[in-house]
Amino acid sequence: MKMVAAAKYAKAERDLKGARAYGVGAKAFFDNIDPVADQAAPTEESKKQVLVLITSDRGLCGAVHSSIVKEAKRILSGAGDKDIRVVAIGDKSRAGLQRVFAKHIMVSGNEIGRAPPTFADASIAAKAVLDSGFDFETGTIIFNRFKSVVSYETSKLPILPLEAIKAKEALTTYDSVDDDVLQSYSEYSLAQLIYYAMKESATSEQSSRMTAMDGASKNAGEMIDKLTLAFNRTRQAVITRELIEIISGAACV
Repeated sequence: MKMVAAAKYAKAERDLKGARAYGVGAKAFFDNIDPVADQAAPTEESKKQVLVLITSDRGLCGAVHSSIVKEAKRILSGAGDKDIRVVAIGDKSRAGLQRVFAKHIMVSGNEIGRAPPTFADASIAAKAVLDSGFDFETGTIIFNRFKSVVSYETSKLPILPLEAIKAKEALTTYDSVDDDVLQSYSEYSLAQLIYYAMKESATSEQSSRMTAMDGASKNAGEMIDKLTLAFNRTRQAVITRELIEIISGAACV
């Protein structure tokens, strides 16, 4: 199992190097039009917010999924009078919120994690957000940012709807940006950010699964050694008892 996870991790890490360009480009645009924005701002100010949770359907990968669900629960618990909706990408995020925060789940998607995420998958998720009918003011993508083979960081990316982008004064630095172009780019940039987050989370998941499978393999090896020792001791005790019975019987004769 560790070898399979290691092979999938190596491929995910290679794919991530190319996917990071998508995230850098889209994030640079949002940073330029709103330089003072930070990752916590969307969840503190706006009344209508959307949370996009990036997980998968598969387990056996440590706390990768639970860390995202934990952060979403923290935000939803302190929502107060805010209207916060959740887009759960991956069955693990949906299942983690279903019991207590089911009413906040707006869209959920499954069959995530069986194959490496593609831009087509991210486009479907972005379209689901835009076609949901929920006019959010701000949004946040919650995902796991890959750091190394043994570590990752639960991170956030801010997202803005078209109307919020138009309201930014810094948008005037871009010449000849008409409404159609801006709408097309805002939709594309949302897919870009989701794709980037999915790739980061997929790599974090595979590295965590490889570590978990390594631990499971070592534990299984230790258990096999203990069971083998117990079996040999029992077999030796049986043989010794039978020899004693044979010798005792021969002595009586």
